[in-house]
Amino acid sequence: MTFAFSDLHSTLLRGVDDLGFTAPTPIQRDAIPPALAGHDLLACAMTGSGKTAAFLLPILERLRTAKRGTTRALVLSPTRELAAQIVDHFRALARHTPLKAAAVYGGVNMRPQVNAFRQGVDLIVACPGRLLDHFQYPHAKLAGLEVLVLDEADRMLDMGFLPDIRRVLKHLPRLEQRLMFSATMPAPIAELSRQLLQEPVRLNIERRSVPAAKVAQAIFPVPQELKATLLAKLLEGNEIGNALVFTRTKHRADRLVKFLTKQQVSCDRIHGNRSQAQRTKALAAFKSGKTRVLVATDIAARGIDVTDLSHVINFDVPGQPEDYIHRVGRTARASASGEAFTFVARQEAGGLRAIERAVGERLERRSVERFNLNAPAEALEIPLAERIAAIRAQKAGARNAKKVRESGQEQSQADGRRRRNKARAKTASKSVNKSGSKAGSRQGKPSVHSDRSTGWPAKAAAAGRGPGGGESGGGRGPRRRRRKPPSSRQRPSRR
Repeated sequence: MTFAFSDLHSTLLRGVDDLGFTAPTPIQRDAIPPALAGHDLLACAMTGSGKTAAFLLPILERLRTAKRGTTRALVLSPTRELAAQIVDHFRALARHTPLKAAAVYGGVNMRPQVNAFRQGVDLIVACPGRLLDHFQYPHAKLAGLEVLVLDEADRMLDMGFLPDIRRVLKHLPRLEQRLMFSATMPAPIAELSRQLLQEPVRLNIERRSVPAAKVAQAIFPVPQELKATLLAKLLEGNEIGNALVFTRTKHRADRLVKFLTKQQVSCDRIHGNRSQAQRTKALAAFKSGKTRVLVATDIAARGIDVTDLSHVINFDVPGQPEDYIHRVGRTARASASGEAFTFVARQEAGGLRAIERAVGERLERRSVERFNLNAPAEALEIPLAERIAAIRAQKAGARNAKKVRESGQEQSQADGRRRRNKARAKTASKSVNKSGSKAGSRQGKPSVHSDRSTGWPAKAAAAGRGPGGGESGGGRGPRRRRRKPPSSRQRPSRR
């Protein structure tokens, strides 16, 4: 069966042919006809089943005949990588049409996103958090919206986006069609579907989610401290062309990349601590083949679409069986084949049993020839108890250093006060001594006071220059100060 079974326009079928799609996948065969008819849809589809095209093609058919300049379709995505992947898929399918799409997510400049809202691009693929940021401004009203798609709804639940989704729904107008796709159907997602969808067509809701049939799954029992060495050993040969490696934490991803780089393995990493530019660059290098290994955390498990990905390696056993299914779904996409390896330490046996119950089979155990599982090795990650003790010791040292700095500052301030007080006391002592010396010099000088009997200064009288003094026995008397004549105003009238 080909895509011609559906009522798709020839321009869209040309885009399908350009992508090399010859026959629809089961989810595409079941979802496209009711979506084209305008029905709401609730589908349970595993990762890699082709569900992106299952909702994009009906949307493209609707937008093809609609008036341009208004955003009429919105897709909510849990991760930036998945949003960018959906936009790329849209552009590939719509390459023979004038339809446009834009991605809206955090970590990048908002200006191009604002322009996309104002221009009214036909489709917007958004992460809920950044979309709520735009809703604070008048450019993001989306008054002409007709279709809403919730992709990877269960992943958005796991990432805590369910409250954000409910807030997004309050900003949207009355919709004509709503589509919801989820790999699993937990109770909160089922409740949300009952609130959002109106008489939906249900697809595979009761089917258990399992990896694709062409994924060869295998378990490698290995001690925790030898996992990195085992991975390097597997990468020595040519059996693994390219590999997507999933770790439990961001720090383990960083340490694993550092270890593999020392082993001359071209690799990079992608996780939440990396900027959007770094994540995009790492993903592009992996897709183009510049790097052989991409180490990622679960944040990227549903946003990486790599053609001909040969291997997915679970460096750590995922915490939930659903995460295992999504990780493994990165390989054997679009009916291709691939392998999925999982490294299992003794303390992770419980997680492995949960995965085997979820997939309904006991997974094959494998080992590597001439690999010593008892060899001593340095642990990739410091044990949690030791890390906590080190952090506490570091904080205690910081507190002690702060106390030492504060006490040193107090001591220096006290020394400064003592120096200033000493300088003030010295200055005061000098001023007192100076004033005392001036007083003594005034006492040693002869007093210059006038002789009351003559009116002459006593010193002059003693020198004989006053009246009756000196050899002449006389002289001029004291000089009298002449009075100023009264002014004309003060002169008495002569009458």
